[in-house]
Amino acid sequence: MASGSDRNPIIIGGLPSQVPDFDPEETQEWLDSLDAAVDERGRERARYLMLRLIERAREKRVAVPEMRSTDYVNTIATKDEPFFPGNEEIERKVLNATRWNAAVMVSRAQRPGIGVGGHIATFASSASLYDVGFNHFFRGKDQGDGGDQIFFQGHASPGVYARAYLLDRLSEGQLDAFRQEKSKAPDGLSSYPHPRLMPDFWEFPTVSMGLGPLGAIYQARMNRYMEARGIADTSKSHVWAYLGDGEMDEPESLGQLSIAAREGLDNLTFVVNCNLQRLDGPVRGNGKIMQELESQFRGAGWNVIKLVWDRSWDPLLAQDRDGILVNKLNTTPDGQFQTYATETGAYIREHFFGDDHRLRAMVENMSDDQILHLGRGGHDHKKIYAAYAAAKAHKGQPTVILAQTVKGWTLGPNFEGRNATHQMKKLTVEDLKGFRDRLHLPIPDKDLEDGLPPYYHPGRDSEEIQYMHDRRKGLGGYVPTRVVRAEPLKLPDDKAYAGAKKGSGQQKIATTMAFVRVLKDLMRDKEIGKRFVPIAPDEYRTFGMDAFFPSAKIYNPLGQQYESVDRELLLAYKESPTGQMLHDGITEAGCTASLIAAGSAYATHGEPLIPVYVFYSMFGFQRTGDQFWQMADQLARGFVLGATAGRTTLTGEGLQHADGHSQLLASTNPACVAYDPAYGYEIAHIVKDGLRRMYGENSEDIFYYLTVYNEPILHPAEPADVDAEGILKGLHRVKPGEKGEHTAQILASGVAVPWAVEAQQILADEWNVKADVWSATSWNELRRDAVEIEEHNLLHPEEEQRVPYVTQKLQGAEGPKIAVSDWMRAVPDQIARWVPGTYQSLGADGFGFADTRGAARRFFHIDAQSIVLSVLTELAKEGKVDRSLLKQAIDRYQLLDVTAADAGEAGGDA
Repeated sequence: MASGSDRNPIIIGGLPSQVPDFDPEETQEWLDSLDAAVDERGRERARYLMLRLIERAREKRVAVPEMRSTDYVNTIATKDEPFFPGNEEIERKVLNATRWNAAVMVSRAQRPGIGVGGHIATFASSASLYDVGFNHFFRGKDQGDGGDQIFFQGHASPGVYARAYLLDRLSEGQLDAFRQEKSKAPDGLSSYPHPRLMPDFWEFPTVSMGLGPLGAIYQARMNRYMEARGIADTSKSHVWAYLGDGEMDEPESLGQLSIAAREGLDNLTFVVNCNLQRLDGPVRGNGKIMQELESQFRGAGWNVIKLVWDRSWDPLLAQDRDGILVNKLNTTPDGQFQTYATETGAYIREHFFGDDHRLRAMVENMSDDQILHLGRGGHDHKKIYAAYAAAKAHKGQPTVILAQTVKGWTLGPNFEGRNATHQMKKLTVEDLKGFRDRLHLPIPDKDLEDGLPPYYHPGRDSEEIQYMHDRRKGLGGYVPTRVVRAEPLKLPDDKAYAGAKKGSGQQKIATTMAFVRVLKDLMRDKEIGKRFVPIAPDEYRTFGMDAFFPSAKIYNPLGQQYESVDRELLLAYKESPTGQMLHDGITEAGCTASLIAAGSAYATHGEPLIPVYVFYSMFGFQRTGDQFWQMADQLARGFVLGATAGRTTLTGEGLQHADGHSQLLASTNPACVAYDPAYGYEIAHIVKDGLRRMYGENSEDIFYYLTVYNEPILHPAEPADVDAEGILKGLHRVKPGEKGEHTAQILASGVAVPWAVEAQQILADEWNVKADVWSATSWNELRRDAVEIEEHNLLHPEEEQRVPYVTQKLQGAEGPKIAVSDWMRAVPDQIARWVPGTYQSLGADGFGFADTRGAARRFFHIDAQSIVLSVLTELAKEGKVDRSLLKQAIDRYQLLDVTAADAGEAGGDA
């Protein structure tokens, strides 16, 4: 072997399994000596001796492995490869047909007049990796369980469609409707895996790169959680995630590896397609991405299987007596391997084997063509099967398979390994002919020269198609397939919400605590209580949910193997293998991935779960908004709680914690039903209706977002004439004005409703104005209703024109309308065009800061006194009051001085 100084620095060392042992007797003597030391002196003594040997080896400049990475050869030795149970010849025919149809589908989608394109090269490199999975490993759902969960690499979707076409799952017309979802409806195929767009086909959206691996980890964990709690038998389910080596640069791809290792998720396998290329060039041109990833995964505690070379390398490695070939593989950077993929056999002979006589001797009896076809392991079915079988058999750790491939493999010299191959969407006639010949397909030249290239199908009764059907039948059905078997839940009656509707009496509580009380009562329900999955990023106590610890307990597959420091307290921290609460640590991304996995369990495993994810609202839609979009795409359901909401409510935390805009961000997500409730009885109605819409009859693919606050207030009891419809649609009157010559309307949401009530009193007592106070429980839903009605009216002018709910509600309300909230003005401004009469909004625009609540609200001019001024200003514009009153109000309340404001309620974490 080469000395340490001769090695590429990224190669840490390791035992090359492909290199034979040329002195097994000597090797056995060394092994016997170690065994004797263990048997006679114990493991500690043997460990000491090994450490001293490693220390001396380093002194002697012997390359000693630290096992963070191993040599650039296959992890599984040739002698250890299992029997391949498939018919490789038939599987090759199947794969060739799939390759052809995938490429032709994208090429046809780029035809004149359409030009929607697609991606060819990614699937071309990973086709064999998928094919072995389809033929031998991926379990379907026909046996009544969830089967396997497969996160397909987004850019490889054409290959999945092409295989489905061969199996008669998709028609030729549907292939021609690729990326034409509306113009070719209902036959249109989505660009990437989108369950919302193809709800019977795709299961997991993956093309927002980095979210696939993150989601796969938490899906595997959710499988274990459901089994531990007795909700579903997921013991046979395996999670497969197909990723690109360039995708691993996304922080989400590697950020949660440790939880998979920590919880021993051996039901999870990552398959990283290492074609050494990003979208524009090499992943690590001067380095070795497979070695880098091996180090990262090993360091995180994963089982690593490297699949670098195909079987044509086995004879060469078997004769590598002094390690010169392994060293050459170790020290050749990825950028050069990419170049070898585009060059001739003569070039490879000269530049790879030519600089050492021992290397030259290895290939002297090989032709240039044989050298050219020394292949990558990710294209060899037998090697892939060996890796997959080893991954499935491995226990106690998740496994990553690092498989080297060539991007654009089999597509011809204009595509293979080229930097531009990701953007290349169309094959020329010459490309097609070369591609056809490479795949040995019986397609005549004239079919390629005239018009669009044809799809290829060997015939429904052909040997290869029957083989495909038989393999899928043996594995439990076709994949990908999304099946919804879950039945509607039996939901609680009004008794479960009675506590919230009584109000808080003389006790002040925050809306966060009001929600927690509702949740606590629901979790006691005999029918659905066990289906709730509370999720929080390390701050259950902040949200007042530590009361759940003793009864619901925190999920940990290892239980609690220590004495809790607070074990003597009533609300002690308690972990359990059957715990209900997910306490994922300080990771909003991880918690959101748990939310998605739980929220889609109704489809994945046929068992509904009701996730309730509670977090600091600033760290939700702003920080993990892409995952909420993923949640919508995956048709996941559940409750999302933006706690400690508002720009001014969190007092001393300051800018980074002051959320005045998540409601606006939530409005951009079509699946998100967002509310900003003020009182406990509103929360009760919203949660009840949310359960009905998501888990009752005719369930909808939506999720609920509620912003709740940490400021204690008095919650009134539900009035006898409560406007339940108004609460759910977004607007109801909570307190009519009692006296005053002039009239006005104050619309407030969330924590701003008490300010509006205070302003109402001031206006009546000091300014002779009667103001009604309205709770705008959802600015977003009011706007959504109005937009839908406007569109209907636009397209149906001959029908009676409909009126938006907010317009109907305020039609007879006299006086100017003033809107106020703890959000930026753009949130209430969403409904401005549909509010009859004068409409003005107040809001907390700009950055938040640390101060008292009163000072912050005075600064943003959203407190009660500022509301009074705004009402008087609009009345003055209408000529109802003299403008001189405005200056009087400013002076009386010292509205230009933040220090003059009452500091307001202090504290109130929940």
